[in-house]
Amino acid sequence: MRVFVTGGSGWIGSAVVPELIAAGHQVTALARSDAAAAALGAAGAQVHRGDLDDLDAVRRGADASDGVIHLAFKHDLAFSGDFGGAAEADRRAIETFGDVLAGSDRPLVIASGVLGLAPGRVGTERDGHGPGRNAAPLAEGPNLRLANAELTLSFASRGIRSSVVRLAPTVHGDGDTGFVPVLIGIARTKGVAGYVGTGSSRWPAVHRFDAAPLFRLAVEKAPAGSTLHGVAEEGVATRDIAEAIGRHLKVPVVAVPPEEAAGHFMWLADFVATDSPASSEATRELLGWQPTHPGLIDDLDQGHYFGAAAMPSSSTGS
Repeated sequence: MRVFVTGGSGWIGSAVVPELIAAGHQVTALARSDAAAAALGAAGAQVHRGDLDDLDAVRRGADASDGVIHLAFKHDLAFSGDFGGAAEADRRAIETFGDVLAGSDRPLVIASGVLGLAPGRVGTERDGHGPGRNAAPLAEGPNLRLANAELTLSFASRGIRSSVVRLAPTVHGDGDTGFVPVLIGIARTKGVAGYVGTGSSRWPAVHRFDAAPLFRLAVEKAPAGSTLHGVAEEGVATRDIAEAIGRHLKVPVVAVPPEEAAGHFMWLADFVATDSPASSEATRELLGWQPTHPGLIDDLDQGHYFGAAAMPSSSTGS
């Protein structure tokens, strides 16, 4: 299969591209910079220059493919405060894919998330859907990406084998620059590893090298309109995460009162406090996906998160 991949040099994409190639697929990947092009070429992908704002490049890449995996997202724009602008760029790219692939029965797989899907209970692949969600005006925050995911799923009615892979908020592994490194950086700065309240709020997690095969399976055989969960662990307690960080940094582990969470964790406060476990039982049954890599705490205990080279950067590398 000739697969067009966006975001192929990013955290997830740099695992997905070699996974596809090892399975015998031909990969063409969108590259917005010379560095991305070099990394993709070294991985064995054909380079297609452009970015999400270059819809002609997006269209040509999709048109020449047997299927699309869309992983790119303007994280730098989102993290600068313009989540709406990043989500709108994402939506325009998804609409372009829909126009190109309509009536072809070719697959379109996009990445989304499970965080906040069903706070306080275990969210499933059935959650997060509802009549009229696509037509509703987009709201700020994660609902923007949820709306884009629903748009993608609606393409099943247009003759596209569309599917959405909702990823755990913690996609971990050596080189991670996501939530966990930010927590580690806060602990270094504050001199304590904190959790909110009782620390019972749970984060789903998946290793990067377990997420990659799920995207391959989705593009190969997910039925049209499938919602898939890239979740290996339903929920890791934030207190357990704090205790692992405390062990490695040799700092105290403390409970942060909810009213002080914003001051301690800054923009990450709501994420740390949200209890958002999620299941992948239906995904595993549908596609035969079986995670095999270490869980989050075991991964933290390997120590690679705590070296000087593990300090988070300001860029997501997407």
